[in-house]
Amino acid sequence: MNSTATLKVPALDLKAQYETIKDEIRAAIDSTLERQHFVLGPEVDALEREIAHLCGRRFGIGVASGTDALILGLKAVGVGEGDEVIVPSFTFIASADSVSMLGATPVFVDIEPDTFNLDATKLNAAITSTTKAIIVVHLYGQTADMDPILTIAAEHGLKVVEDTAQALGARYHGRPAAGMGDIGCISFFPSKNLGGYGDGGMVVTDSEECYAVLRKLRAHGCAKKYVSDFLGWNSRLDELQAAILRVKLRHLGSWGAARRVKAEIYNQLLSAEPKIKRPVNAAGREHVFHQYTVRVPERDRVQAMLAERGVASTVYYPVSICLQPMYRELGYKQGDLPETDRACASALSLPIYPELNQEQQEHVAESLLQIVRSI
Repeated sequence: MNSTATLKVPALDLKAQYETIKDEIRAAIDSTLERQHFVLGPEVDALEREIAHLCGRRFGIGVASGTDALILGLKAVGVGEGDEVIVPSFTFIASADSVSMLGATPVFVDIEPDTFNLDATKLNAAITSTTKAIIVVHLYGQTADMDPILTIAAEHGLKVVEDTAQALGARYHGRPAAGMGDIGCISFFPSKNLGGYGDGGMVVTDSEECYAVLRKLRAHGCAKKYVSDFLGWNSRLDELQAAILRVKLRHLGSWGAARRVKAEIYNQLLSAEPKIKRPVNAAGREHVFHQYTVRVPERDRVQAMLAERGVASTVYYPVSICLQPMYRELGYKQGDLPETDRACASALSLPIYPELNQEQQEHVAESLLQIVRSI
């Protein structure tokens, strides 16, 4: 490997992606502008069907963001004031604050050390008489271990909500992410593997009842114009985002395959250094590598030294949700969830995207190897 001190490697290069699909994107936008239909039109309808099909679901409901997908989805499965919802503590804050926005209380559980996903063996101890649902976050592009989670949920009569913001296209023993629980919630934030050019989200489900409720929830509680059956939101996916996402959806499979190739290249380049713990792709799971996340000693120092060499990296997530100031009153403390604490201190996500080239990957790997071996 040849180190190139001046080589810059961004954490994500959306401009490079755009260059590969520019003509398709512009045509889709122009077509939408010609129609002059901008909210909940034919592009949204088509995207809802296409995403539902990808997830093995009957219905898709486009909403304004991934966070709204969680809030409205939780509301649709009956979560409300006084309920408890189990949430992994190592995830983005939206997985928990969506619970709080409905007047319910998140109950945090620890993660598996190898996959960073919710540890199913911790669930039974967290379930109480007021537990209503489990939010399962498929983190970094790999599904959680769904079979035991679904079994426990069924035994206790709990709803299962899949937070699939980072794992659209991933599979668990052949079953698609977002296609196993009661509902699946998806984010189209620009940095996601299927990202728009603004915010957007979707809920997918097989339940006709949930589908009907969600269509009302996203539109002020209305099924018929100017007639509100209950309190709802203004959370509608717009046509321009749907048109852009439909273009990108055509490439999602090849982009996912390219990400897996990049991940395997990293695996090979980093294999000789035991101090770098590479991602674990659990048996029976098809990883889509939204992130390529390693564990390293002295993570913050390593990240700073990588930046000096032109390598951008990202920390997802430096603070456990249960230790966030907004949840101080819940009484969690350092050490309550030890695997989460360790992940917060050691996880580092390296650049990974389909357009990443061999020279860039070699520079990232060589830089990381040299830094870790020097500390």
